[in-house]
Amino acid sequence: MADVTAPTSPRIDHHPDIVALRAHSEETTATPVAQGVEALAVLCGIYLAASPWIVGFNGSTTLAVNNAIVGIAFAALVSGYGPAYERTHAMSWAALALGAWTIMCPWIVSGHQFATRANVSNVIVGVLACLCALALAAMGMARARR
Repeated sequence: MADVTAPTSPRIDHHPDIVALRAHSEETTATPVAQGVEALAVLCGIYLAASPWIVGFNGSTTLAVNNAIVGIAFAALVSGYGPAYERTHAMSWAALALGAWTIMCPWIVSGHQFATRANVSNVIVGVLACLCALALAAMGMARARR
């Protein structure tokens, strides 16, 4: 009897375009600058989540909950860049939006009732988050152009 098994088709993960994309992504994330920016971005998210207790405005529930949620979301979002950069570098625009929200949220969430230290903390970490997100987006776009 003849072998009736169909020949196996090559796997998609061995396709030349996929291999080139992975090599490009590994090259992008392997630089010390990219790893440093990613680490700083993750630290920004962790600090933002913990800032109500670090700075001392955990009694302001709306801003405290907002910062905890946005900080965890930001840290989770940017921590995905390293292991899966080819699929996640475009999400740096979402990280930029979270950074911009962090800057504005003390005034939007509950008006001007928060202490100056909460406002200053959010503005500083928001600016750092925006800069990290822009740097991550720029690294992805610069590699794509090459």
